[in-house]
Amino acid sequence: MLIAALASGIAGEFSGQPAFSTMAGVFALTGCLGFWPGISWTSRGFMLIAAGLVALSAIFQADWEPTLVNAVQKGGFIAAFFTAINAMRAAAGGSEPIVACGRFLAAQPPGRRYLALTVGGHLFGLILIYGGIALLGTLATEAAEKEPDPEIRRHRIRRMLVAIQRGFVSTLPWSPLSFASAITLSIVPGAEWAQVLPYSLVGVLLFSGIGWALDTIFKPRLSTPPRPRGQAEGQWLKRMSPLLVLLGLLAGLTAALHLATGVRIIGTVMALVPVIALVWAAFQAPGGRPDPGHALSRAKGFAFGDMPELRNQTVLLVMAAFIGTVGGHLAAPLMAASGLDLTVVPAPLLLVLLFWFVPLTGQLGMNPILAVSLIGPILPAPEALGVTPAAMVVAITSGWALSGATSPFTASTLLVASFGRVSARRVGLIWNGPYTLACGACLSAWIVLMAVAGL
Repeated sequence: MLIAALASGIAGEFSGQPAFSTMAGVFALTGCLGFWPGISWTSRGFMLIAAGLVALSAIFQADWEPTLVNAVQKGGFIAAFFTAINAMRAAAGGSEPIVACGRFLAAQPPGRRYLALTVGGHLFGLILIYGGIALLGTLATEAAEKEPDPEIRRHRIRRMLVAIQRGFVSTLPWSPLSFASAITLSIVPGAEWAQVLPYSLVGVLLFSGIGWALDTIFKPRLSTPPRPRGQAEGQWLKRMSPLLVLLGLLAGLTAALHLATGVRIIGTVMALVPVIALVWAAFQAPGGRPDPGHALSRAKGFAFGDMPELRNQTVLLVMAAFIGTVGGHLAAPLMAASGLDLTVVPAPLLLVLLFWFVPLTGQLGMNPILAVSLIGPILPAPEALGVTPAAMVVAITSGWALSGATSPFTASTLLVASFGRVSARRVGLIWNGPYTLACGACLSAWIVLMAVAGL
């Protein structure tokens, strides 16, 4: 069902026919129902809430049918996109050269380890998404466990893990493979990825640079000096070339297909990533020669093994988009009846509040997809606020990234907590507390500047 949702979603992107997008949603919801016996009660609760909201909409709203179709299409898009990016992650997981890149980064000496792992977390996050944290986190903790001094080992694990996490969350504002970009661009009228990119990259520099600065300034004071270490063996360009070549190939093909077809960047990524993953899997066949049979075997394992293991994540993501769409439509008339007019709020203030909305609701357990899908239908259009679509996208995606560093319910924080053997709340609020405040202040200023200057 999820493979069918992916195929239908790609057909919808390239044909422009809404029927394909609706089909993708039907396949996705059918797949979620098929997962019912094996998912948690939290995931089942999301499905029941979705059904309840549809019933409420059908009872109280005359236009409930178009809303339902829209929600089905949003759920189908999420399922298709999630399946596509996991195809790349599955292919990368079996690549020894990619693992070697991560091992090289984890072996860097203290003077440049944080920056190396931040850059690595960013680059691996572009391809492997959360799998980048899992891979680098495993390699980093393995390297740190070799340190005999428990005090140094404790500090080293913490610093390495937050470097990886912060590198990963810095991909969210701009990466066309991230849900933050994909969903926000779909709900902000007039937003285009290429137009938003230059402003999103400022946020990337802030997320990465502030983390490095804080780590450099507030180095832990050790009771005994650490043993001197030599440099990691190997040249950077040579050791990192497999990952860089893969990223360059993906970027080049995506740009070429986008320019040739006019299909939006998210759609071209969704179509190309599974093809690249299949070709990559073929080249991973034993013997070093490409084998289509090996690629088909890996594809079968992905469809019937890897994706069913992700059933809880799939259901939660699809239902978050579905609930957000229907719930937002239910909330819109209530907002109108209350007399609350968001257009009278000064645009810089509204965008800053929007920026903080996602990480604050993340502390309450609300998935960013759900939070953004809920608030999207009640937001005024950018032109009604006198701001550009880019400013609104930057506000939302930057808040999404901050939620990825702080919310104890996000996959990134939970993974880091698991590797660090601490609670997810400690990672989000203690390990990343000063980082959150510093990034939040700087990004709030950047958002205000964009709103005032009309950027």
